[in-house]
Amino acid sequence: MFRIHPESENDHAEVENLLDLAFAPGRMLLGSYRLRDGVDPVPDLSLVVRDEYNTLSGSIRYWPVVIGEKRITALLLGPVAVHPTSQGEGLGKMLITESLSRAAQTGWQRVILIGDAPYYQRFGFSRDLAAGLEFPLPTNPKRLLARALTVGAFDSVSGMVQKP
Repeated sequence: MFRIHPESENDHAEVENLLDLAFAPGRMLLGSYRLRDGVDPVPDLSLVVRDEYNTLSGSIRYWPVVIGEKRITALLLGPVAVHPTSQGEGLGKMLITESLSRAAQTGWQRVILIGDAPYYQRFGFSRDLAAGLEFPLPTNPKRLLARALTVGAFDSVSGMVQKP
């Protein structure tokens, strides 16, 4: 039995430890971390999942960003992490599905991320929607994906993804 709830200040250290475990040591040098530096994650969308023993099993975070000269608002999804002992149980899917639903319900229109297209396509993310976007380096531009939460959310949206 797993429970999802918004990440609290009490979860922060555990989430950071999970991210250290799940990702390469140089994760903080990536372009996405430059967009997160000094910016608070979106509290209602940054979620953790705990098991029946209250052990942290996974987390997902979202960050506010703006796109281009028009400074169009968007969400930056990531990182998503599942503890190695809980991988393969559908927790990543549960976190992504739940958080995207919450994002749409709270009025967000667009989400971007850096990730593997074959994995994220099942959640509606595509490289095509991100074609007009630029992302801070170092980032592989082929891994930039986007999802519209409302019809036409990426129409005429282009430019550099930046801090709000």
